[in-house]
Amino acid sequence: MAHLDALFRTMSVTSPLKPFLGVYRRVSRLIYRIMPKGLYTRTFLIIVAPIVILQSVLVFVFMERHYQLVSQRMSEAVVRDIAAVVYVLENYPQDADNTRIEELASRALGMSMSVTPLEPLPPPAPKPFFDVIDQELSKAISQRIGKPFWIDTVGRSRFVEIRIQLEDSILRIFTRRSQTYASNSHIFLVWMFSTSAVLVIIALLFLRNQIRPIVRLANAAEAFGRGRPVENFRASGAREVRRASLAFIDMRRRIERQIEQRTTMLAGVSHDLRTILTRLRLQLALLGSTPESEAMRKDVDEMSHMLEDYLAFARGDGDEDIQKTDIALLLEELEEEGEISGGNVSARFEGPSEAEVRRLSMKRCLSNLVTNGCKYGTRVEVSGRIADGWLTVTVDDDGPGIPEDQREMAFRAFHRLDLARNMDETGSGLGLAIARDIARGHGGDLSLEDSPLGGLRARIRIPV
Repeated sequence: MAHLDALFRTMSVTSPLKPFLGVYRRVSRLIYRIMPKGLYTRTFLIIVAPIVILQSVLVFVFMERHYQLVSQRMSEAVVRDIAAVVYVLENYPQDADNTRIEELASRALGMSMSVTPLEPLPPPAPKPFFDVIDQELSKAISQRIGKPFWIDTVGRSRFVEIRIQLEDSILRIFTRRSQTYASNSHIFLVWMFSTSAVLVIIALLFLRNQIRPIVRLANAAEAFGRGRPVENFRASGAREVRRASLAFIDMRRRIERQIEQRTTMLAGVSHDLRTILTRLRLQLALLGSTPESEAMRKDVDEMSHMLEDYLAFARGDGDEDIQKTDIALLLEELEEEGEISGGNVSARFEGPSEAEVRRLSMKRCLSNLVTNGCKYGTRVEVSGRIADGWLTVTVDDDGPGIPEDQREMAFRAFHRLDLARNMDETGSGLGLAIARDIARGHGGDLSLEDSPLGGLRARIRIPV
């Protein structure tokens, strides 16, 4: 379908096929909605659908051609025997009680015949709609014998009764159903469907073994993307799946090695810079309290704060283990810390509040958002809930907000939207970048919206 979409996109507006473009797109969207999304179910349909179609065609051809033809031949054979008996009764003299003709029919033809006095034939019985026996027998009797007759293919389960009106009597015949139609046709259907079912079950077992490595690879990639440990994963399955698994393992090792090297380097840089800042604080303490030293001390504190932000952004949250955390309690802690810092912060959580997250990282993420709200506004509201497998936390403030066309730029590292916020405030420009990095490290995301309070709303969505 992708090739057809590309073909339709490259067609001219005046192309004669253009009216079919809308129909094709609607049909393709309908098929996409109806078709299953899983690889196992799609492959199952790929295997089963051709088998079902093939068997349906075979059954139709067999029942329409072979079964009906054989039944027609057998019905005609029975009618020929009856026609011979009728000819003998009408052209050759018989004994008084017709014993010889009845014995002939029983021994030579395998039928039970009797000649009864003439009487009106019973009214026609209701005819079954799909009964091949009734149709073929009636057709053959009309063509070969050409006399009034009555036939009953419904009343007796194992026999068929036929009555033929002669000039002065009624010929009554009972014959087995198996003589008038192909009674062993069901054996073909039973063997066909049973062997197909066995083959489908065997194919599904092999298919499950082939798809299991793909599912494990997808789960490992998803867990690694969410920052969770990938344990006991190894390459298995078909050659192509093994190549993909080995590529994923190599990629994971390179990323982990890069993160480890960066963390080691940052630990050394942090140690060296903190040593220098400690010496500066000591020298400022020896200078005493003067306006100049106070300004320098403020600069040193700001440098320390910026250094912590840089290290937190570069280090990420990969070293922390995932643990079950009470998010409602975490929001209460943020509310208390905000009030201690002099901010107007209110927090609430709806429903069950336990989720598996990195607690310290999540707290750092929400703390950055609450700190930004308190910095640029006078009121901050934090609310959260868990629904449909997602943890959603919103942080609203009544500050000046951020224009919609600049919200994505606000997530850039070291980028500050001073025109949208307060130019007198200092900072590293990493608060939102760190918060989004933590949210994405949990497999979710952070987005900015308009707040009902008139300012900015930060929305975090994380799968739980």
